[in-house]
Amino acid sequence: MSAVGHLEALHRSPVHGFSKETVESLRLLEGQGVEGDAHCGVTVQHRSRVAADPSQPNLRQVHLIHAELFDELRAAGFAVKPGDLGENLTTRGVDLLSLPVGTRLVMGAAVVTVTGLRNPCQQINGFQTGLLKQVLKVDREGSPVRLAGVMGIVSRGGEVSTGDAFEVRLPAGEHFPLTRV
Repeated sequence: MSAVGHLEALHRSPVHGFSKETVESLRLLEGQGVEGDAHCGVTVQHRSRVAADPSQPNLRQVHLIHAELFDELRAAGFAVKPGDLGENLTTRGVDLLSLPVGTRLVMGAAVVTVTGLRNPCQQINGFQTGLLKQVLKVDREGSPVRLAGVMGIVSRGGEVSTGDAFEVRLPAGEHFPLTRV
């Protein structure tokens, strides 16, 4: 599979907060994440995970959300725009949630390898009441269905800009579904 999507918006924040500032371009640093973003680092940077074990590898260097989610949320009556949910890359044209672990997203010189699903937390309701139920649903078996994007690591660094196309390269061999990271 070699689907093509594009980067609709880019975001970063130097502080641990919820939403991120929209920018025109980002530098992705190999093995670290988004330059100038609070979650950039070789080891885990998310505060709750640092508290549990600060030596864990950072499998959440880059957060990606498909812009189609924002379309759905607006249709459901929520005022949400790219960057509001804390993602670094807002994409369009590729179903990120259906990609298997290890998928490589090739963005010019840069490559982001998908590691898993974002696990949405209660902070989302702090942003807008009722929003968590829109991005964390339950299937018929009672299992959680996470819709708040995917996480990845920077496998090859480079500059990315708003409007850039990216290519999806599936991993060789058996494919494994994304789980929360």
